Amino acid sequence: MAMNEKEVETQCRQFREMFEALRTQVGKVIVGHEDIVDDVLISLFGGGHVLLEGVPGLGKTLLVRTLSQAFSLTFRRIQFTPDLMPADIMGTNIVIEEPATGRREFQFQPGPIFGQIILADEINRATPKTQSAMLEAMQEHSVTSGGQVRRLPTPFMVLATQNPIEQEGTYPLPEAQLDRFFFKLLVGYSDRRQLKMILDRTTTGEEPQAETVADGEKILWAQKLVRQVVIAEHVQDYAIRLVLATHPEGEFATEMTNRFVRFGSSPRGVQALALAAKVRAVLDERYHVGFDDITQSVLPALRHRILLNFEGQAEGIQTDEVLVDIVENTPRSLEQQKV
Repeated sequence: MAMNEKEVETQCRQFREMFEALRTQVGKVIVGHEDIVDDVLISLFGGGHVLLEGVPGLGKTLLVRTLSQAFSLTFRRIQFTPDLMPADIMGTNIVIEEPATGRREFQFQPGPIFGQIILADEINRATPKTQSAMLEAMQEHSVTSGGQVRRLPTPFMVLATQNPIEQEGTYPLPEAQLDRFFFKLLVGYSDRRQLKMILDRTTTGEEPQAETVADGEKILWAQKLVRQVVIAEHVQDYAIRLVLATHPEGEFATEMTNRFVRFGSSPRGVQALALAAKVRAVLDERYHVGFDDITQSVLPALRHRILLNFEGQAEGIQTDEVLVDIVENTPRSLEQQKV
């Protein structure tokens, strides 16, 4: 049933208040990284998963733990290591014997994936076989074991941390798994002021904790609200053309795409652009998506969905450079494109 204007304004205001409260609670523990926090929350309300990349010690794991404190959701941590097996994540059938009758039967013991907020810590330290165990859970929100499909609880979100692939003991994530992440966020170093704040908080006996702000029902309500935000045809077409511009030799490909890109983004890329733009529109007190809402999410939504060719790798090109070039060379109206 369609909402009237007053109901829309009320619900959007409630959403913004919840978002700001979550920012505040996370800020009690996490110093800096405001853009990272916002993008993680945008992914959550967009219904997606997040990949956080950065060298060890930058607070990626602490960020995820803090978010779990701000939500009254079931939190599970999976520490990915080279000897981790798929059954260690999904669970397995074990033999149970009834003491009275001596009867034996198989009983499924769920693994840590059966949570609502899953911290996949250092996900690229596990072998590709184990990494692939996450594919069904992330896309279908279910696990198949022993020929039986088991649904995961909702809401369900994977927050994975990854060390740069240049580090020893890491395996590159399969393209199919990377594509299932809504955003890929790059966590950088703290500056001088932030390092002082970190020291003040961690070496003086203070132990700030985030308070619970939202539960599962509120998150599901917010995810439903976001999907009702209006996106005009011409704005939607702009997002589509941005994604098509990542495909080499395509109609909208840029010169840089044709030269350095092997494979472009899948349809999940434009889905992420649209949903993230809808969240940003509500946060900006609008119930319709604008062009800027789209462009603000291009890097986190598409950087992990582009595969460079040999020349791009040899030249040291970053996917972010290709995406910036695409935004600069993709007109917002199709008429400008034709001219």
